[in-house]
Amino acid sequence: MTSSAQSAPGLPLDMIIFGGMGDLAVRKLLPALYMAHLHGNLPPGTRIVSTGRQEFERAAYLAFVEEKSRPFIVDANFTDDAWRSFLQLLEFVRVDVQQDDLTALAAASRAGAERVFYLATAPSLFTTICDKLAAAGMVDRNARVVLEKPLGRDLASAVEINEAVGRHFAESQIYRIDHYLGKETVQNLMVLRFGNSILEPLWRAPNIASVQITVAEEVGVGSRAGFYDSAGAMRDMVQNHLLQLLCIVAMEPPTSLAPDAVRDEKLKVLRSLRRFSLASIARDTVRGQYTRGVSGNQEVQGYLEEPNVPAGSGTETFVALRAFIDTWRWSKVPFYLRTGKRMGRRSSKIVIEFANPPFSLFPEYQQGGAANRLVIELQPEEAIKLQLMAKEPGSGMHMQQVALNLDLQSAFSQRRAEAYERLLIDVVRGRLTHFMRRDELEAAWEWADPIIDGWSTLGEHPRPYAAGTWGPPESFALLARDGASWVE
Repeated sequence: MTSSAQSAPGLPLDMIIFGGMGDLAVRKLLPALYMAHLHGNLPPGTRIVSTGRQEFERAAYLAFVEEKSRPFIVDANFTDDAWRSFLQLLEFVRVDVQQDDLTALAAASRAGAERVFYLATAPSLFTTICDKLAAAGMVDRNARVVLEKPLGRDLASAVEINEAVGRHFAESQIYRIDHYLGKETVQNLMVLRFGNSILEPLWRAPNIASVQITVAEEVGVGSRAGFYDSAGAMRDMVQNHLLQLLCIVAMEPPTSLAPDAVRDEKLKVLRSLRRFSLASIARDTVRGQYTRGVSGNQEVQGYLEEPNVPAGSGTETFVALRAFIDTWRWSKVPFYLRTGKRMGRRSSKIVIEFANPPFSLFPEYQQGGAANRLVIELQPEEAIKLQLMAKEPGSGMHMQQVALNLDLQSAFSQRRAEAYERLLIDVVRGRLTHFMRRDELEAAWEWADPIIDGWSTLGEHPRPYAAGTWGPPESFALLARDGASWVE
């Protein structure tokens, strides 16, 4: 890590949030910054400056934060004194980044302060904002910029954004954020793999039969329909969240936990992902779109009935695919990836299916799946379960699957920070390990682009699935061909 990426000791911090009036800022960033403040993880002299196009006096802005952000702070973590002292850190500067220069923002920022620019805006504004920050003289060796996903909509646009931001910020100053990498269980997966000698000899073919990664959402598109219809599940979830989880599962042991050592190994995984041909796209991918159904015990409308969704939209709200990593460790091991909206329930998990013994004394108990599984629950609960076969009490050799359960929430008494809080603290302290490097991002797009283009070439239309279910039937057939099934 170069010196420009590290926190400069003794300097005050200005955290400047572009898009400070948006949902991400008020629902995630400000509550996360409150928690960091509550637990003493913001440096002395921190100021948080939100920008927006609204004509707000400071008092009106603080009332807005009280109304919009306060409900997203758990009562157990809220105290009046901490909230009042947090509000003292907040400022608001009116800026229309498309129309205005940033002289007003530069005047509000303290000379010599360490600056973090959080771009919680549409990616189409990233270039404009960075150009205007540089023109206003606000970019120096102590500045950092945080870029929210999705970073582009394809490889060409991602390269364009990276080039534009890179004109003003060194790579060591750029933090491409994926909040999944801030989840406690995801970070614990590194420890599980590389801190325990019992698993590493088994973590490869032919000991592992398959890997499943599921990120299922119970909600629909809601107020994001305008954005979502131009992106779809492949761009919104697979290209970033699911591929990052896949990288951590599949990467080789890094030489250290230094940012580039970890990210070098993740990059090797992305470059080893087998590219899809048109034939494999037709055979090994499934697109879906939710229709009217029942979710959370109430009837909900289908995607095409959602506000701001164009009539007849062909955008997918579900993707399942079968991928392969062409390395010695993972040769012939299928990776099943699945994500969707309006699914049976909210659930994110990684399932490692271990191969059955080459010869079994109990063949009747190994029908329909692996006897041994490692299940890593990411949400809504965070837990790690190792499923083993055990003999039932009584006479005879009757077996059933039981779980050795590491409940992370009960195993540790310490408070567990939320993903955005943990990643924001990393930004403040100059830690890049859990952020994507430019070549990682572009390698992910190089793999995803042919799939998206292939669907268009093949004229693939999303397969319908009722809201509240686990996706279209074709996604179950995708695994059934291999004698496997999704683990619910």
